[in-house]
Amino acid sequence: MYHYDAKIALEELQEEALLPHPVKLRDMSLRTQLGPQDAQLLNHDFQDYLARFGDLQKVARGILEKIAAGQRKSS
Repeated sequence: MYHYDAKIALEELQEEALLPHPVKLRDMSLRTQLGPQDAQLLNHDFQDYLARFGDLQKVARGILEKIAAGQRKSS
């Protein structure tokens, strides 16, 4: 499962443009030993990721709600 392997998550991001869920990304970072300065920078980047992820979820929800409310095209 990629949520415990950052290398696999990175491959999937490059191949399929899938963003890891913030909880899984946090778990990956907690399993990595970093120096204090690197950990602080990573935490800053993670907080930014978390905020943007939430914003994109709102945008995606709005798009999906509009799609779901429409009628499907006949084949």
